[in-house]
Amino acid sequence: MFLKRNKTAMPTPETALKGRTEPVPTARVHEITGNPLLGPYPDGFQQVLFGMGCFWGAERKFWQQGAGIWVTAVGYAGGLTPNPTNEEVCTGLTGHNEVVLVVFDPAVIRFEQLVATFFESHDPTQGLRQGNDVGTQYRSGIYCSTPEQLASAFAARDAYGRKIAGHGFGAITTEIMTAPPFYFADAAHQQYLEKVPGGYCGLRGTGVACAS
Repeated sequence: MFLKRNKTAMPTPETALKGRTEPVPTARVHEITGNPLLGPYPDGFQQVLFGMGCFWGAERKFWQQGAGIWVTAVGYAGGLTPNPTNEEVCTGLTGHNEVVLVVFDPAVIRFEQLVATFFESHDPTQGLRQGNDVGTQYRSGIYCSTPEQLASAFAARDAYGRKIAGHGFGAITTEIMTAPPFYFADAAHQQYLEKVPGGYCGLRGTGVACAS
């Protein structure tokens, strides 16, 4: 029954899956950096969540930034179901987006660089989909942890929107807001493309760079 529902319609509080009170068990450390996945994170570091389609390839884009990245992690945000499983998110009945948590040192890598990677690595004009991946869990989103991040994200969206319009693309549909609660995905999904280098990656950018 769940698989037949319209996955491009957000559930209501009445129809959303109930979830659970306990977090889904996840990995202890990051496969590449070796840093603790769940923290504590160093003082002065910042966090941001990015949604850009299937989170496997999206996470790889950010750990590949190298210096300044403390950890990346995949999980879910923006929906109604507490502590969802991957199977629950895939039904479309949680309202969650597949997102990547990026914990970074702003003294080493600028937030604006991360946002440029975000916009260049997927098509932010597709609404509730990325390519053949269709549903609310694949929407484009930036979920910020500070007012400064919010202002920068909106400015980047507007600038990139003007630029890709000149290349025949429609309006950007990226959801930009203060970060909602983040729920870590299970251990098998963390840094998946490091463990399975030939695994699925559906990321397809527009081919348009953010820089002029």
